[in-house]
Amino acid sequence: MVFDVLLYIALGICGLGLMVKVFFWFSRKIGYKADAFTTSARLVAAVKGLAGIFFSLKIFTLLKVFIDILFQIHMLKENPLRWLMHILIIWGFILLLLMHALDDIITMKIFDDYYSTLNPYLCLRNVFGAMVIAGLFLAVWRRMIIRVPRMKTNAMDFYAIIILVVIIFSGILLEGMQIASPSVFLEMEEEYAALDDEADMRALESFWVKEYGLASATVKEPFDPEDIEWGQELNEEYCAYCHASNKWAFTGYATAKLLKPVAVGLDHAGALNFLWYLHVLACLFGLAYLPFSKMFHVIATPVSLLANSVMSRETSSPANTITRQIIELDACTHCCTCSLHCSAMMASKARGNPYILPSEKMVILKDMVKGKKLSPAQHGAIVEGIYLCTNCDRCTVVCPSGINLRELWLSVREDLVQKQGSEPMMLSPFSLVRGLNRNLLSGEAYAKPLQQTQKALAGEFDEITRPDRTVALQEEADKKWLLHSDDTDFSCCFGCQTCTTVCPVVKNYDNPSESLGLLPHQIMYCLGAGLTEGASGARMLWVCLTCYQCQEHCPQQVKVTDLLYELKNKAVQKLEN
Repeated sequence: MVFDVLLYIALGICGLGLMVKVFFWFSRKIGYKADAFTTSARLVAAVKGLAGIFFSLKIFTLLKVFIDILFQIHMLKENPLRWLMHILIIWGFILLLLMHALDDIITMKIFDDYYSTLNPYLCLRNVFGAMVIAGLFLAVWRRMIIRVPRMKTNAMDFYAIIILVVIIFSGILLEGMQIASPSVFLEMEEEYAALDDEADMRALESFWVKEYGLASATVKEPFDPEDIEWGQELNEEYCAYCHASNKWAFTGYATAKLLKPVAVGLDHAGALNFLWYLHVLACLFGLAYLPFSKMFHVIATPVSLLANSVMSRETSSPANTITRQIIELDACTHCCTCSLHCSAMMASKARGNPYILPSEKMVILKDMVKGKKLSPAQHGAIVEGIYLCTNCDRCTVVCPSGINLRELWLSVREDLVQKQGSEPMMLSPFSLVRGLNRNLLSGEAYAKPLQQTQKALAGEFDEITRPDRTVALQEEADKKWLLHSDDTDFSCCFGCQTCTTVCPVVKNYDNPSESLGLLPHQIMYCLGAGLTEGASGARMLWVCLTCYQCQEHCPQQVKVTDLLYELKNKAVQKLEN
């Protein structure tokens, strides 16, 4: 009765938590387009999207991915050891849940002859528990023994391991104590055999002590062979029809053997009740807390994999993309596979900033989306981590949860650019990927950060590009503006204009000279003439995509893009000074 009440309370909390999570999926915001859609609009878009999938050929794609999810095929391709760990834990725990924790609700309804102490159920319960133990061992081995490179373990990772350890090992101890407990034996004997004769009782108890792992204060070795023989007959007559040999419960039986020397004392001290409450409360707490812990990924990850299998940037509603990205934050298991393949790892080490690694960015992005206030140091670290991404997309390719990290980074970075300043973006590799994806933005949204950057960093030099002012102002230029780097030698430029011809930015404008101030080859002219500060006033510097087309095509091997970078950095330094 107590268990039933606690179970319904835990199920109620878990169900309420799931509803809250789903509400958050449609209400929380991420990315630069999130403000354009209300919760109700996103919910309607999701319903329409689901209807379009279920009544199209995409349903077969979902079925294929569902099979992949059941057997974790995507993870097997990436890391066989991690696949084995997940399969053992997930399937072991699910089968324990169905055949043990919920046996009254599920197993007994399916199998008419079900009894928890009969085979195959008694043996299978131990097999499933052993699967989870093996998976937990692999999890601890990977995180704490072999220490997979770039894997970070946070509080939620410890919680997931600890709660599973408590549930499984308290269950094994409970089963071992039940096998060894004299009081449990007496209760079963009274209910199923009700032996009146003291000799019969002694014979049955002797048989259970010898064969079933029972601990006894009255029956000791050596046993009378006649008692064992008669006890076996009594066992087959009264007990065998509802209780297989405890040896089939191999984890519990081994535990009973270990507890046997102290089992009688523990039984009298109430250890059985303590272990029962510990096991039940751990299970119910884990169930109730599931929607609020890392373990929620057992639900969110399959949803993420299914959603990404049928969604695309070109055809999916932007409202559904926002919702999917919120789900993806919950789907992240913090396995650090993305960080293991991240090409910006050396930047993380050099800067001492773990948030450059994608797995750590996901952790703090969850906090940002939840509305948690970050410290200035945390905010600066995550901004740097997002801007220093090299856009190599390795994280997206290897993510076992199917998270589209490519689109997530693009969306979050653009949001930061639009709301929190664009100068860092212009000095990062993101300027290239942003330009390549400009078709996803309106003309105004794309141009605004560029204009802000130019105003913030080069506004004071706007007049320099006027022909009648260039020479006069250049005479006033500080010597620190002169470029002396051997790696950025522009003296061999002979004005072929190839850099301007291949520039995708120049091609974008009908009148590039008017829009950009100075074109790439004209900036090289200025540098050759010593007009360094004049070159820094060109808008071309701030809209450059850093695609390196100009540098790669230069017949004189002038490092055009590197020169533009140096000019931008000097502009920033002058502004700071």
